Amino acid sequence: MSKPIIEVNNVSVKYITGDLRNIGLKEYVMKKLTRKYKVQEFMAVNGVSFTLEQGDMLGIIGTNGAGKSTLLKVVTKIMEPSTGYVKADGKIAALLELASGFDEELNLKENAYLRGAMLGYTRKFMDEKYPEILAFSELQEYEQLPFKHLSSGMKSRIAFSIAAMVEPEILILDEVLSVGDGAFSEKSETKMREIIKSGKATILVSHSIPQVRRICNKVLWLDHGKQIAFGNADALCDKYEEFLKTGVLPEI
Repeated sequence: MSKPIIEVNNVSVKYITGDLRNIGLKEYVMKKLTRKYKVQEFMAVNGVSFTLEQGDMLGIIGTNGAGKSTLLKVVTKIMEPSTGYVKADGKIAALLELASGFDEELNLKENAYLRGAMLGYTRKFMDEKYPEILAFSELQEYEQLPFKHLSSGMKSRIAFSIAAMVEPEILILDEVLSVGDGAFSEKSETKMREIIKSGKATILVSHSIPQVRRICNKVLWLDHGKQIAFGNADALCDKYEEFLKTGVLPEI
């Protein structure tokens, strides 16, 4: 068996609500004195485990509030899990929020170099890759335009182009391909398949089950933070679509 590219073991993320950060000191003291102050725990992710090997493309599915985005933040080390651990063997490029990491006042080219620096790449490397990034995004005529004047679809294009062209070992996308026109979305899927074939691992969060079927070989199904299933993409997509129709979670 090959060495896992990503190993997620019994990961949980617990949020505490009603604590001092959410209320003022005076209100906190009054609630404590009157015994009305309560701390509540909310499990955003609860006991999730899976492994990905070279060439795997994982689709994470689930309705809103399932814990998909929170789990990605743990995988990318943005958040520390309350329990469990994540091991990742390789450089990660993560597109969790399209606008994150960009400066609205800088132009497209300057932002490309800024994102590259945030990913740990040298100026020399970006000098070599930038023409390819710009060509893939098809935004040559907008190169000098301030980022704040770009549409959300354009921002999606350049963000994806940077992540894909710098050839990370692990590519993580959160609903990125749902923004923009159909032609670029199809082009992005083709690029993702190239990344998969090159031996990398990719994780995609998507509400588009047809997209997950086309791209992914594995699926992780989450519901209210809990892992419902992890396995073959087609089989689990069938069960998930049945769940969306009936509202009844299947026994797996």
